[in-house]
Amino acid sequence: MSRSALLPRTAPFGDGERASLDAVLVNATPVQRAWLAGFLAGLDAAAQPQAAAAGAPKASEPLTVIYASESGNSEKLANDIGKLARKQGFKPKVVDFADLDIATLPKAGKLVAIAATWGEGEPPARAVRAYGELMGEGAPRLEGVEFAVLSLGDTSYAEFCAIGKALDARFEALGGKRAAERIDLDLDFEKPAADWIKATLKALAPAAAQDNVVAVDFARAGGDEDAEPNRDPMVVEVVEHVNLNSSRSDKETIHLALAFEDGAPAYEPGDSLELFPENDPQLVDEILAAAGLSGDEALRKALLTERDITTLSPASIERFAKATGSTDAQAFAAGGEARAWVEGRNLIDLIERFPATLTAEHFGTITRPLPPRAYSIASSRKEVGDEVHLAIVAVRYETHGRARSGVASVHVADRIKDGAKLRVRLKPNRHFRLPADPSTDIIMVGPGTGVAPFRAFVQERRATEAPGRAWLFFGDRHFTHDFLYQLEWQEALEDRSLTQIDVAFSRDQPEKIYVQDRIDQHAAEVVAWLDGGAHFYVCGDAKRMAKDVRAAVVRAFETAKGLSSADAEAHVAGLERAKRYQQDVY
Repeated sequence: MSRSALLPRTAPFGDGERASLDAVLVNATPVQRAWLAGFLAGLDAAAQPQAAAAGAPKASEPLTVIYASESGNSEKLANDIGKLARKQGFKPKVVDFADLDIATLPKAGKLVAIAATWGEGEPPARAVRAYGELMGEGAPRLEGVEFAVLSLGDTSYAEFCAIGKALDARFEALGGKRAAERIDLDLDFEKPAADWIKATLKALAPAAAQDNVVAVDFARAGGDEDAEPNRDPMVVEVVEHVNLNSSRSDKETIHLALAFEDGAPAYEPGDSLELFPENDPQLVDEILAAAGLSGDEALRKALLTERDITTLSPASIERFAKATGSTDAQAFAAGGEARAWVEGRNLIDLIERFPATLTAEHFGTITRPLPPRAYSIASSRKEVGDEVHLAIVAVRYETHGRARSGVASVHVADRIKDGAKLRVRLKPNRHFRLPADPSTDIIMVGPGTGVAPFRAFVQERRATEAPGRAWLFFGDRHFTHDFLYQLEWQEALEDRSLTQIDVAFSRDQPEKIYVQDRIDQHAAEVVAWLDGGAHFYVCGDAKRMAKDVRAAVVRAFETAKGLSSADAEAHVAGLERAKRYQQDVY
């Protein structure tokens, strides 16, 4: 194009108009052209009809959302609230309890708390510090703060939603004003949580805006820019099914390699994979026989794949009594004996204890959906490609004269073979990650199948040639029969992707030795690594092991540095706040 003809012939102007515009533009400076472009854009914007003012809260309306999460559900809901609140005109701030400074709460104005309960009525591990401060005598007053609490729990535990209930009461005791009633949700929480969030944001909106809160499709609240990983289950093929224990072991740990036809999801070391299991067919048939419904094939299929038949709680008995009209069950539920009775029992025990005429519809009322089971991923994509590896120990036991088994673990151990298909779903865990700097040292503590994510860590560090040192503490029952991935650890020591390994086999000697005992023995070295910037990781049992390991690290600082118990505890708490002490516990 010549310099005298800047505009193309396809421009939406006549020949004379193009010539006039070219005459102006050909000699214009860059500054003049930029000014003209902005001027024309402004004219165009001014000519557009203005959108009607929405009745949402003002953009400056602050909202603080705090969450206490262990498995990630509370965190996801908190982020959902933040996204939806932003679209409704709030200015949300989402804060992990691990990072919460409770002194900031009086300035929150409007506060939403999402809290999970862990174990027997305990806060999630990352929330312990802030939760303790909030419940303590030094907690700040919350006059002028409007609050609402969503509580997550599991009705199979006696202290259902205990942490959310305690927070709700504490906020009120500190002078806060309840804007919405607390909701306590079981494992099938998605739909009621979404409804509660919508209603709560409307209640928290200024009075003038409550009748005109912007309607948002909750399922699409994030928009493309906030898109999350696909939550639909994927079908995988079992390409390897190996028992990692010897034939003489009293344990059975299955190494499961799963192949993805369309490529493995973008998982990172530290993530988990949710497995959608099937119930034991024999148990299903026993339940149907006890209920007098053995011929109902549709119900049998539902009980195999869709309904939770192994979880029993006092709430289950109440639902059973209400659905069947059983006066005996009603009296039992009201008498206070149910909490102790359900221990070690499941649905078959309930049906046999209180015979009643049951229908297929009753099972939909009495039971809850069968939830997936999450397992730490034991592989790195950089080493295994489009596969995911898991290590699953089969859970078998006997209570009340009946053999029992873990739903997913025994499904995998007994009824899944090479070539079988499974439904799975990725569950990211951004709170259990390798250090961003590959030169950072790491200490890993993983007894039993708690070692799974550390196999992924070592594979990742090998593949990336990370220069940082790696130290593994592993424990199980017997060296000869239960040393999971023993050959792989030896190879890792040889190629230096693993620097050091210390093992504790509890039953190879008269006195039981555990991983925390090995930490005690290496206290000075552990502290030296941590003082040098190492990150500390723990995976496995939350009820005892994780607590014992943490106590051992506190003792290590006491003995190696001559600190008081309080100062050593403060030191470890500081590691937790700095994200240098991370746990993935269950």
